[in-house]
Amino acid sequence: MGIRMKSILIMGILGLLAITAIGAISYQLSVDNALKEAKSKSKIILNYAMATKKYMKTVQRPLVKELIEEDRFYPELMSGFVTARGTFELFKQSSPDYTFKQATLDPLNPSNRADGEEAEFIDYFAKNPTVKSSEGIITKNGTDLFYFAQPIKVSNSNCLNCHGDPYDAPKDQVEIYGTETGYNWNLNDTVAAFVVYIPTAEAIAAAKKLSLTLMAIGAGGIFLVLLILWFFLNRSIVVPIVELAQRTEDFSLGENLNAPITNKSKDEIGTLAHAIERLRISLVKLLQE
Repeated sequence: MGIRMKSILIMGILGLLAITAIGAISYQLSVDNALKEAKSKSKIILNYAMATKKYMKTVQRPLVKELIEEDRFYPELMSGFVTARGTFELFKQSSPDYTFKQATLDPLNPSNRADGEEAEFIDYFAKNPTVKSSEGIITKNGTDLFYFAQPIKVSNSNCLNCHGDPYDAPKDQVEIYGTETGYNWNLNDTVAAFVVYIPTAEAIAAAKKLSLTLMAIGAGGIFLVLLILWFFLNRSIVVPIVELAQRTEDFSLGENLNAPITNKSKDEIGTLAHAIERLRISLVKLLQE
């Protein structure tokens, strides 16, 4: 294998390794950025839900209580959880890719019951009370989802007015939800979690497309560089060496001794040509003597 082919082969292998590394790094960076964006969006949704819940609790519910009879209960007006969920359902009409759930171990509303993975979130929060959130990738119904979860604790005794002893709960609540589930909670217990789910398939596909595009551009650039290198090596190294080798062989046969070597380049090839030219002159003088 000649110098030219060896050089091209080595450069090609190095180029392929570089392209592969660039593709892998760009893919990972794109995925990381997509997950960071998903987390940011999830926190915005959760913060909005918490703000809605807090507004209902501190502003709306006290006003409603002044207007209705004692022991009456209207979930849409007096439950922070119902208000947060209802607000999100309206939001979901314009952003259907997002899913928000108040996952509860023992809910009043059966639709809020935590599934297996969500129950694990809640159990993790209960065992690690200092942890404020959890995030990661989870698969549901064959779809990869990014999730962001925050714990819900029974933070004060007011929560127990509705979720303590069912016989002390508002009669309207008992009529709506019954007395079987959603009661007997205890102060400071972690009973639920707010969870936001965002599909990752589109982000992952975009990351793959970007990495493949960068790899294709890199491959095109490497091919162009190798092509230029091929012509450079052929013109500046291979052809001059072949010519010098032919002249040296002629000298060994006593041929073309009177034809000077005209290579005047200043690089290593020029140095070799100068040495062979001195050899030619020495041979001519030797033969003349």
